[in-house]
Amino acid sequence: MRFMIIVKATAESERGDMPTAPLMAAMARYHEELAQAGVLLDASGLKPTAQGWRVRYGAGGRSVTDGPFTETKELIAGYTLIQVRNRDEALEWTRRFPNPRGEGLEAEIEVRQLFEMEDFAGVEGVEAFRDLEALRG
Repeated sequence: MRFMIIVKATAESERGDMPTAPLMAAMARYHEELAQAGVLLDASGLKPTAQGWRVRYGAGGRSVTDGPFTETKELIAGYTLIQVRNRDEALEWTRRFPNPRGEGLEAEIEVRQLFEMEDFAGVEGVEAFRDLEALRG
């Protein structure tokens, strides 16, 4: 089972403020523990939305809007992707996730399970995705 730990954006992350040295050390220790346990798939921070864009789809086609985007509560500042045996194991790892803003400050992370190919059994068109998965190895 794969889970994504999503770090919510803050005013600081949207300004492009870099994490403090103690926070970087805590995150490095945590991710090292994940790697040593063999459950870390990927992790990264995201640059502020001022350096990104959104594509909106509608009846008239697509439109592109450059960042920044003002509603930080709906934005993502980073993620960690883990693969574990079950939901309880994912919950245990996420309880240990360092506060992404630093201890004692208000922050929030969100955890979402990723779909697996077997979740799409019987869905028309899924075979093309299975072929892609086989190519990735």
